[in-house]
Amino acid sequence: MSNHLSHILAQWYPNRDNADWVLATIYQTEGPCYRKPGAMMLFSSQGHQLGMLSGGCLESDIGVNARKVMQSGKPMLVCYDGSDEDDLSFHLGIGCGGTIYIMLQQISVHNNYLSLTQAYEALQHRISGYFYQSIVSKENDAQAYFEASAVSDIAEKASLIPSPLSHNNVDTDWLATPIVPEPHLLVVGGGIDARPLVNMAEQLGWKVSLWDPRPANARKEYFSNVDHIIKGEANVLATFVAEKGVNAAILMSHNISIDAQALKALAKTTIQYLALLGPDNRKKQVITQAEINEQSLSFNFAGPAGLEIGGTLPESIALSILAECHASLFSKSAQSISDVLEKKVLEHNPLEKSHDE
Repeated sequence: MSNHLSHILAQWYPNRDNADWVLATIYQTEGPCYRKPGAMMLFSSQGHQLGMLSGGCLESDIGVNARKVMQSGKPMLVCYDGSDEDDLSFHLGIGCGGTIYIMLQQISVHNNYLSLTQAYEALQHRISGYFYQSIVSKENDAQAYFEASAVSDIAEKASLIPSPLSHNNVDTDWLATPIVPEPHLLVVGGGIDARPLVNMAEQLGWKVSLWDPRPANARKEYFSNVDHIIKGEANVLATFVAEKGVNAAILMSHNISIDAQALKALAKTTIQYLALLGPDNRKKQVITQAEINEQSLSFNFAGPAGLEIGGTLPESIALSILAECHASLFSKSAQSISDVLEKKVLEHNPLEKSHDE
Protein backbone atom coordinates (compact mmCIF):
# COMPACT_ATOMS: atom_id res chain seq x y z
CA MET A 1 0.00 0.00 0.00
CA SER A 2 1.21 3.51 -0.80
CA ASN A 3 1.71 5.94 2.08
CA HIS A 4 0.24 8.80 0.08
CA LEU A 5 -2.64 10.44 1.97
CA SER A 6 -5.11 9.71 -0.82
CA HIS A 7 -4.43 5.96 -0.49
CA ILE A 8 -4.63 6.08 3.31
CA LEU A 9 -7.96 7.91 3.25
CA ALA A 10 -9.30 5.56 0.56
CA GLN A 11 -8.86 2.66 2.99
CA TRP A 12 -10.24 4.59 5.96
CA TYR A 13 -13.30 6.13 4.28
CA PRO A 14 -15.46 2.99 3.79
CA ASN A 15 -14.60 1.84 7.33
CA ARG A 16 -14.88 5.19 9.11
CA ASP A 17 -17.98 4.14 11.10
CA ASN A 18 -16.97 0.52 11.68
CA ALA A 19 -14.37 1.22 14.36
CA ASP A 20 -12.91 3.92 16.59
CA TRP A 21 -10.26 5.91 14.74
CA VAL A 22 -7.43 8.24 15.72
CA LEU A 23 -5.44 10.57 13.48
CA ALA A 24 -1.77 10.91 14.38
CA THR A 25 0.01 13.91 12.84
CA ILE A 26 3.59 15.10 13.08
CA TYR A 27 3.27 18.81 13.74
CA GLN A 28 6.88 19.72 14.51
CA THR A 29 10.37 18.20 14.26
CA GLU A 30 13.84 19.14 15.42
CA GLY A 31 16.97 17.75 13.86
CA PRO A 32 17.05 14.83 11.41
CA CYS A 33 13.77 12.89 11.23
CA TYR A 34 12.45 10.24 8.83
CA ARG A 35 9.08 12.00 8.30
CA LYS A 36 8.39 15.73 8.37
CA PRO A 37 5.57 17.95 9.71
CA GLY A 38 2.26 17.18 8.04
CA ALA A 39 2.87 13.42 7.88
CA MET A 40 -0.27 11.57 8.96
CA MET A 41 -1.18 8.08 10.13
CA LEU A 42 -4.49 6.47 11.08
CA PHE A 43 -5.08 3.93 13.86
CA SER A 44 -8.28 2.01 14.54
CA SER A 45 -9.68 -0.03 17.42
CA GLN A 46 -9.69 -3.02 15.04
CA GLY A 47 -5.93 -2.88 14.59
CA HIS A 48 -5.59 -0.85 11.41
CA GLN A 49 -2.35 1.10 11.05
CA LEU A 50 -2.50 3.15 7.86
CA GLY A 51 0.61 5.10 6.91
CA MET A 52 3.94 5.63 8.66
CA LEU A 53 5.35 8.32 10.96
CA SER A 54 8.82 6.84 11.33
CA GLY A 55 10.86 4.10 9.76
CA GLY A 56 8.76 1.59 11.70
CA CYS A 57 10.41 2.27 15.06
CA LEU A 58 7.71 4.31 16.80
CA GLU A 59 4.46 3.05 15.34
CA SER A 60 3.77 0.46 18.05
CA ASP A 61 4.12 3.00 20.86
CA ILE A 62 2.12 5.60 18.93
CA GLY A 63 -0.58 2.94 18.62
CA VAL A 64 -0.60 2.48 22.41
CA ASN A 65 -1.17 6.21 22.86
CA ALA A 66 -3.81 6.18 20.13
CA ARG A 67 -5.79 3.59 22.11
CA LYS A 68 -5.63 5.92 25.14
CA VAL A 69 -7.17 8.67 23.00
CA MET A 70 -9.91 6.28 21.86
CA GLN A 71 -10.74 5.51 25.48
CA SER A 72 -10.62 9.08 26.80
CA GLY A 73 -11.94 10.89 23.75
CA LYS A 74 -9.37 13.60 24.43
CA PRO A 75 -6.57 14.62 22.05
CA MET A 76 -2.98 14.08 23.15
CA LEU A 77 0.46 15.46 22.36
CA VAL A 78 3.46 13.12 22.49
CA CYS A 79 7.15 13.74 21.91
CA TYR A 80 9.90 11.30 20.94
CA ASP A 81 13.43 12.58 21.48
CA GLY A 82 16.00 10.42 19.73
CA SER A 83 18.90 12.32 21.32
CA ASP A 84 17.77 11.85 24.95
CA GLU A 85 19.15 8.68 26.58
CA ASP A 86 16.16 8.66 28.96
CA ASP A 87 13.59 8.88 26.17
CA LEU A 88 11.76 5.83 24.84
CA SER A 89 12.80 6.60 21.27
CA PHE A 90 16.47 6.49 22.26
CA HIS A 91 16.02 3.04 23.82
CA LEU A 92 14.24 1.85 20.69
CA GLY A 93 17.46 2.53 18.83
CA ILE A 94 16.13 5.18 16.47
CA GLY A 95 19.05 6.18 14.34
CA CYS A 96 18.02 9.66 13.15
CA GLY A 97 18.61 11.33 16.51
CA GLY A 98 15.96 14.02 15.97
CA THR A 99 12.90 14.99 17.97
CA ILE A 100 9.36 14.35 16.72
CA TYR A 101 6.21 16.03 18.08
CA ILE A 102 2.99 14.18 17.33
CA MET A 103 -0.65 15.12 17.92
CA LEU A 104 -3.30 12.41 18.33
CA GLN A 105 -6.93 13.29 17.61
CA GLN A 106 -10.03 11.13 17.73
CA ILE A 107 -12.00 10.90 14.49
CA SER A 108 -15.76 10.51 14.70
CA VAL A 109 -19.03 11.71 13.28
CA HIS A 110 -19.32 14.03 16.31
CA ASN A 111 -16.35 16.12 15.19
CA ASN A 112 -17.21 15.88 11.48
CA TYR A 113 -14.46 13.29 11.04
CA LEU A 114 -11.96 16.16 11.47
CA SER A 115 -12.95 17.14 7.89
CA LEU A 116 -11.01 14.17 6.55
CA THR A 117 -14.06 13.24 4.48
CA GLN A 118 -13.77 16.58 2.67
CA ALA A 119 -10.06 16.03 2.11
CA TYR A 120 -10.75 12.53 0.77
CA GLU A 121 -13.43 13.72 -1.63
CA ALA A 122 -11.20 16.53 -2.87
CA LEU A 123 -8.34 14.14 -3.55
CA GLN A 124 -10.70 11.79 -5.38
CA HIS A 125 -11.48 14.66 -7.74
CA ARG A 126 -7.80 15.71 -7.87
CA ILE A 127 -8.52 18.96 -6.07
CA SER A 128 -5.80 20.38 -3.85
CA GLY A 129 -6.18 22.37 -0.65
CA TYR A 130 -4.96 22.89 2.90
CA PHE A 131 -5.72 20.84 5.99
CA TYR A 132 -5.70 22.98 9.14
CA GLN A 133 -5.29 21.48 12.62
CA SER A 134 -5.20 23.40 15.88
CA ILE A 135 -2.44 22.27 18.20
CA VAL A 136 -4.14 21.07 21.36
CA SER A 137 -3.30 22.64 24.72
CA LYS A 138 -4.70 22.37 28.23
CA GLU A 139 -7.22 25.09 27.41
CA ASN A 140 -8.66 23.77 24.16
CA ASP A 141 -9.69 20.74 22.20
CA ALA A 142 -8.06 20.03 18.86
CA GLN A 143 -9.96 21.19 15.80
CA ALA A 144 -9.44 20.57 12.12
CA TYR A 145 -10.90 21.64 8.81
CA PHE A 146 -10.10 21.33 5.11
CA GLU A 147 -10.17 24.21 2.66
CA ALA A 148 -9.96 23.61 -1.08
CA SER A 149 -7.38 25.90 -2.62
CA ALA A 150 -4.78 25.88 -5.37
CA VAL A 151 -1.43 24.50 -4.22
CA SER A 152 1.00 25.57 -6.93
CA ASP A 153 4.03 23.76 -5.51
CA ILE A 154 3.60 19.99 -5.16
CA ALA A 155 6.60 20.01 -2.78
CA GLU A 156 5.25 22.71 -0.44
CA LYS A 157 5.83 21.80 3.20
CA ALA A 158 3.47 21.96 6.18
CA SER A 159 4.03 24.82 8.61
CA LEU A 160 2.84 26.14 11.96
CA ILE A 161 0.83 29.34 11.59
CA PRO A 162 -1.12 31.67 13.89
CA SER A 163 -4.83 31.06 14.23
CA PRO A 164 -6.60 31.40 10.84
CA LEU A 165 -8.71 34.52 10.46
CA SER A 166 -11.95 32.54 10.67
CA HIS A 167 -11.13 31.48 14.25
CA ASN A 168 -11.00 33.75 17.25
CA ASN A 169 -8.53 31.88 19.45
CA VAL A 170 -5.34 33.79 18.60
CA ASP A 171 -3.31 31.97 21.26
CA THR A 172 -3.47 28.61 19.48
CA ASP A 173 -1.00 27.57 16.82
CA TRP A 174 -2.33 25.73 13.79
CA LEU A 175 -0.63 23.30 11.46
CA ALA A 176 -1.33 24.10 7.81
CA THR A 177 -0.65 21.06 5.64
CA PRO A 178 -0.84 21.30 1.84
CA ILE A 179 -2.95 18.45 0.45
CA VAL A 180 -2.21 17.58 -3.17
CA PRO A 181 -3.28 14.63 -5.33
CA GLU A 182 -0.65 12.03 -6.11
CA PRO A 183 1.16 12.56 -9.44
CA HIS A 184 -0.65 11.28 -12.52
CA LEU A 185 1.62 9.79 -15.17
CA LEU A 186 0.71 9.19 -18.80
CA VAL A 187 2.72 6.43 -20.50
CA VAL A 188 2.72 6.38 -24.30
CA GLY A 189 3.61 2.88 -25.48
CA GLY A 190 2.34 -0.37 -24.06
CA GLY A 191 5.21 -2.68 -24.90
CA ILE A 192 7.07 -5.12 -22.68
CA ASP A 193 9.51 -2.52 -21.33
CA ALA A 194 6.61 -0.34 -20.15
CA ARG A 195 5.54 -2.98 -17.63
CA PRO A 196 8.28 -2.42 -15.01
CA LEU A 197 7.89 1.34 -15.37
CA VAL A 198 4.13 1.14 -14.81
CA ASN A 199 4.64 -1.20 -11.85
CA MET A 200 7.19 1.10 -10.21
CA ALA A 201 5.01 4.17 -10.69
CA GLU A 202 2.04 2.31 -9.22
CA GLN A 203 4.13 1.28 -6.19
CA LEU A 204 5.05 4.93 -5.70
CA GLY A 205 1.33 5.54 -5.29
CA TRP A 206 1.01 7.46 -8.56
CA LYS A 207 -1.94 7.28 -10.89
CA VAL A 208 -0.89 5.77 -14.22
CA SER A 209 -2.64 5.98 -17.57
CA LEU A 210 -1.59 4.24 -20.77
CA TRP A 211 -2.07 5.03 -24.45
CA ASP A 212 -0.98 3.00 -27.46
CA PRO A 213 -3.03 2.95 -30.67
CA ARG A 214 -1.64 -0.45 -31.72
CA PRO A 215 -4.14 -3.27 -30.96
CA ALA A 216 -1.45 -5.71 -29.82
CA ASN A 217 -0.09 -3.30 -27.20
CA ALA A 218 -1.39 -1.83 -23.94
CA ARG A 219 -3.45 -4.93 -23.23
CA LYS A 220 -5.33 -5.07 -19.94
CA GLU A 221 -3.96 -8.51 -19.04
CA TYR A 222 -0.44 -7.05 -19.01
CA PHE A 223 -1.36 -3.74 -17.38
CA SER A 224 -4.06 -4.67 -14.90
CA ASN A 225 -2.87 -2.05 -12.39
CA VAL A 226 -3.17 1.05 -14.57
CA ASP A 227 -5.97 3.49 -13.81
CA HIS A 228 -6.90 4.15 -17.45
CA ILE A 229 -6.13 2.56 -20.81
CA ILE A 230 -6.91 5.32 -23.29
CA LYS A 231 -8.56 4.47 -26.59
CA GLY A 232 -8.56 6.49 -29.78
CA GLU A 233 -6.11 8.58 -31.78
CA ALA A 234 -3.52 10.94 -30.35
CA ASN A 235 -5.86 13.93 -30.51
CA VAL A 236 -7.75 12.59 -27.46
CA LEU A 237 -4.68 13.00 -25.24
CA ALA A 238 -4.94 16.76 -24.68
CA THR A 239 -8.53 16.47 -23.46
CA PHE A 240 -7.63 13.51 -21.25
CA VAL A 241 -4.73 15.42 -19.66
CA ALA A 242 -6.98 18.38 -18.88
CA GLU A 243 -9.85 16.30 -17.48
CA LYS A 244 -7.76 13.86 -15.42
CA GLY A 245 -5.09 16.22 -14.13
CA VAL A 246 -2.08 14.52 -15.70
CA ASN A 247 1.27 15.82 -14.39
CA ALA A 248 3.83 14.03 -16.55
CA ALA A 249 4.20 11.90 -19.65
CA ILE A 250 6.74 9.34 -20.85
CA LEU A 251 6.92 8.56 -24.57
CA MET A 252 8.26 5.02 -25.03
CA SER A 253 6.39 3.52 -27.97
CA HIS A 254 9.62 2.76 -29.90
CA ASN A 255 7.83 4.21 -32.90
CA ILE A 256 8.85 7.66 -34.13
CA SER A 257 5.46 8.42 -35.68
CA ILE A 258 3.48 7.47 -32.55
CA ASP A 259 5.83 9.40 -30.25
CA ALA A 260 5.59 12.42 -32.58
CA GLN A 261 1.79 12.30 -32.59
CA ALA A 262 1.75 12.18 -28.79
CA LEU A 263 4.27 15.00 -28.45
CA LYS A 264 2.26 17.21 -30.81
CA ALA A 265 -0.95 16.49 -28.85
CA LEU A 266 0.72 17.21 -25.50
CA ALA A 267 2.73 20.26 -26.56
CA LYS A 268 0.22 22.84 -25.32
CA THR A 269 -1.08 20.99 -22.25
CA THR A 270 -0.36 21.81 -18.60
CA ILE A 271 1.89 18.82 -17.90
CA GLN A 272 5.12 19.67 -16.06
CA TYR A 273 7.45 16.99 -17.42
CA LEU A 274 7.74 14.92 -20.58
CA ALA A 275 10.38 12.26 -21.24
CA LEU A 276 11.26 10.79 -24.61
CA LEU A 277 13.01 7.44 -24.79
CA GLY A 278 15.90 7.10 -27.20
CA PRO A 279 19.08 8.95 -28.28
CA ASP A 280 19.41 12.58 -29.28
CA ASN A 281 19.19 11.96 -33.04
CA ARG A 282 15.86 10.16 -32.52
CA LYS A 283 14.61 13.10 -30.45
CA LYS A 284 15.31 15.42 -33.41
CA GLN A 285 13.31 13.17 -35.72
CA VAL A 286 10.35 13.10 -33.32
CA ILE A 287 10.40 16.89 -32.93
CA THR A 288 10.54 17.34 -36.70
CA GLN A 289 7.58 15.03 -37.29
CA ALA A 290 5.64 16.67 -34.44
CA GLU A 291 6.19 20.06 -36.10
CA ILE A 292 6.89 21.80 -32.80
CA ASN A 293 9.47 24.25 -31.52
CA GLU A 294 11.18 22.74 -28.48
CA GLN A 295 11.89 26.19 -27.00
CA SER A 296 8.17 27.00 -26.96
CA LEU A 297 7.31 24.07 -24.67
CA SER A 298 6.19 25.10 -21.19
CA PHE A 299 7.20 21.83 -19.51
CA ASN A 300 10.55 20.15 -18.81
CA PHE A 301 11.36 18.10 -21.90
CA ALA A 302 13.79 15.27 -21.14
CA GLY A 303 15.30 13.62 -24.18
CA PRO A 304 17.17 11.36 -23.88
CA ALA A 305 15.11 10.41 -20.82
CA GLY A 306 16.32 9.61 -17.33
CA LEU A 307 19.29 9.97 -14.99
CA GLU A 308 22.69 8.50 -15.73
CA ILE A 309 22.72 5.55 -13.32
CA GLY A 310 24.22 2.98 -15.66
CA GLY A 311 20.92 1.30 -16.39
CA THR A 312 20.73 -1.16 -19.27
CA LEU A 313 17.82 -3.41 -18.26
CA PRO A 314 14.16 -2.36 -18.64
CA GLU A 315 13.84 -2.22 -14.83
CA SER A 316 16.87 0.02 -14.28
CA ILE A 317 15.91 2.24 -17.22
CA ALA A 318 12.44 2.61 -15.67
CA LEU A 319 14.05 3.55 -12.35
CA SER A 320 16.24 6.11 -14.11
CA ILE A 321 13.29 7.78 -15.87
CA LEU A 322 10.96 7.78 -12.88
CA ALA A 323 13.69 9.20 -10.63
CA GLU A 324 14.18 12.09 -13.05
CA CYS A 325 10.42 12.57 -13.36
CA HIS A 326 10.02 12.62 -9.57
CA ALA A 327 12.84 15.16 -9.17
CA SER A 328 11.36 17.36 -11.88
CA LEU A 329 7.86 17.36 -10.37
CA PHE A 330 9.25 18.17 -6.93
CA SER A 331 11.72 20.77 -8.28
CA LYS A 332 14.79 18.94 -7.02
CA SER A 333 18.26 18.67 -8.55
CA ALA A 334 18.51 14.84 -8.45
CA GLN A 335 22.00 15.19 -7.00
CA SER A 336 23.56 12.82 -4.48
CA ILE A 337 22.63 14.06 -1.00
CA SER A 338 26.03 13.06 0.40
CA ASP A 339 28.00 14.10 -2.74
CA VAL A 340 29.40 10.58 -2.79
CA LEU A 341 28.85 10.31 -6.56
CA GLU A 342 30.66 13.58 -7.22
CA LYS A 343 33.59 12.37 -5.13
CA LYS A 344 33.65 9.12 -7.08
CA VAL A 345 33.68 11.00 -10.39
CA LEU A 346 36.61 13.12 -9.23
CA GLU A 347 38.51 9.99 -8.17
CA HIS A 348 38.16 8.61 -11.70
CA ASN A 349 38.63 11.99 -13.41
CA PRO A 350 41.07 14.05 -11.31
CA LEU A 351 41.47 16.63 -14.09
CA GLU A 352 37.77 17.53 -13.95
CA LYS A 353 38.17 19.47 -10.71
CA SER A 354 41.06 21.53 -12.06
CA HIS A 355 39.07 22.29 -15.22
CA ASP A 356 36.09 23.43 -13.12
CA GLU A 357 38.36 25.66 -11.05
